[in-house]
Formats: sequence, C-alpha cells, structure tokens
Amino acid sequence: MFKTDKTPKQYTPGEALQKIAAFCAYQERHQKEVAEKLRSYGLDEDEAGEIIITLGREKLLDEERFTQAFVRGHYRQKKWGRRRIIQDLKQKGISEYCIKSGMKEIDGDEYYQNLVDLLEKKDRQEKEPNVHKRRQKISLYLTAKGYENDLIKMAMADLGKEE
Repeated sequence: MFKTDKTPKQYTPGEALQKIAAFCAYQERHQKEVAEKLRSYGLDEDEAGEIIITLGREKLLDEERFTQAFVRGHYRQKKWGRRRIIQDLKQKGISEYCIKSGMKEIDGDEYYQNLVDLLEKKDRQEKEPNVHKRRQKISLYLTAKGYENDLIKMAMADLGKEE
C-alpha cells in the first residue's frame, strides 16, 4: 500500500547545501524563499543562515540580481505596471535598495507601449456598449495590472478613448 504520512525528509546541512544550491542555480531566488525551503528540510535558523551566507558568497543567491530578473520578466512577459511589481517585491521582503535597482530595468518607452497594447487589447475584448462604463472598466483593469493613473489617462487620450 501507499504511505499517507507526508513528513518531509530531513537533511543534514551538507545535503541541504547541495540541494538548495541546485534550487538556486535553476532560477533566480530571493532569501526569504530559500530560508523557507531550508526550514522545510528540517534545518534550524542558524544552519539555514550559514547556508544562505555560503550561497551569497558563491554568487548563487543575489537579491539584487533576483530583483532585476523579476522586474524584467514581469513587465515584459506579464505586462505588469510599476506599482504591482513594487508591491509584489515588497511582499517578498525585498529591500528598498534592491527594488530601486531592479526598477531601473524598466525602459520608459517600452513600458508605455505595454500599457497602450494592453489598453487596445482590452478595448477590443470589452463588450460594454456604454462608453463611460467601458472606459471605467478598462481603466480598472489597467490599474489592477499596476499602471499609474496619469499614464492610463494619457494613453486613453492618445488613443481617443477619453472625452
């Protein structure tokens, strides 16, 4: 029969270091995520801290590099706005310094073009016949994506969606 006991495997610090190094090499990670993973391996705070320091020294764990990759990916692939990216990074416990550094990855022209592309796509999909409600729905969608209100208004005006 199958075991139903879901107790996670306990690792020695040496085993955990090898396993977590592979975890970090696969994709950029942040400290909080790595610390949680190490705790799930059954390590105490001191052991986890030592491993995190080692990973940092070996350049496998770099919060600034993680933040830059996160910003690039989320504004290029997911088309998120600055506000949503910053909010997500803060939730992950990323420092203000790293957030500021990461936000430099955003190209202003490409950012505005993402906003315009999203606005046009949402406008094509929106079925609301009432012009005012339609603009409001599109604006709410773009706000939820993390775009700034002044840029949303500017993009709507550029595309003739504002009165």
